[in-house]
Amino acid sequence: MNNRFLDACWGRPTDRTPVWLMRQAGRYLPEYMAVRSRCSFLELCKTPELAAEVTIQPVDILGVDAAILFSDILTPVEPMGLKLDFVPGPVFDNPVRTMADVEKLRIPDPESDVPYVLQAIRILRRELAGKVPLIGFGGAPFTLACYMVEGKGSKDWAVIKRMMYASPEIFHALMEKVTMMDMEYLNAQIKAGVQAIQIFDTWGGILSPTDYKNYVLPYTTKLINGLNRSQTPIIHFVKGAATMLQTVQQAGADVMGLDWHVNLGSARDTLGPQTAVQGNLDPTVLYAPKGIIEQEVQRILDENAGRPGHIFNLGHGILPTVAPEHAIHMVECVHRLSQR
Repeated sequence: MNNRFLDACWGRPTDRTPVWLMRQAGRYLPEYMAVRSRCSFLELCKTPELAAEVTIQPVDILGVDAAILFSDILTPVEPMGLKLDFVPGPVFDNPVRTMADVEKLRIPDPESDVPYVLQAIRILRRELAGKVPLIGFGGAPFTLACYMVEGKGSKDWAVIKRMMYASPEIFHALMEKVTMMDMEYLNAQIKAGVQAIQIFDTWGGILSPTDYKNYVLPYTTKLINGLNRSQTPIIHFVKGAATMLQTVQQAGADVMGLDWHVNLGSARDTLGPQTAVQGNLDPTVLYAPKGIIEQEVQRILDENAGRPGHIFNLGHGILPTVAPEHAIHMVECVHRLSQR
């Protein structure tokens, strides 16, 4: 089996730098769109055979070193008692605004409430045997709370911030409950067979470093400490965290995901050799001519300077209008240019 992704997570030397892409199963692939044309996004997430099919597609098409389970970070939030829809972005009809709303939320049982996620994992472990490792994932407590409180995406996230500042007792009660849900959900993924976990904190970077440390870090730390991770590396990706890498590092993950706003070499100097890193090509570089893509891949490899514990990735998800051949070229460049 191709284990270079897992070896890099643990900081071990690899024959070449492993690479995968956030959102690698997605709308930029015609093969994905062919499956998606037969069902809604939620139906795709909740049909294990189809979720497994689109998870495997980019492994075969791109030649990446890891598969990531096809699902959505809000999948386990719906059975907490919130009605979820995508129009096209996520929308909750009944957002959480009061202590009574928080108290009504339940902690789901993954086996009975999201069985399709665990079934997809079991299918994938069979289908991927001898190929590449499988990454499971979930949203960080703060990012999940952002959607639960706002009810949808936001430009300024003023509602969740107002709760954080003006009604801290509601905010902390919500974060505690979401953290417990997250822990149950991610441990169920590990039990079902995923070989690594990525925690997405897409909106952690909307806070100042001080607010992140006070309002978010304790819950992400509790989540990571509560995972059955002795043989399962944890990747922690906080978008917009360039100014607070050492604070985010305190959450205790094995791998830090980096967006494109930070120099990867400087980040490695800051974090030290004990923390592996993942990243960090600007996703829009994949619109560039292939020669530019190769130059940018080489630049990031040069920033890493051959240090073990580097997983090549984009600094955020691949964009839906990227040409698949450019993603294929990027993966090929990473493998060729990093060959040791």
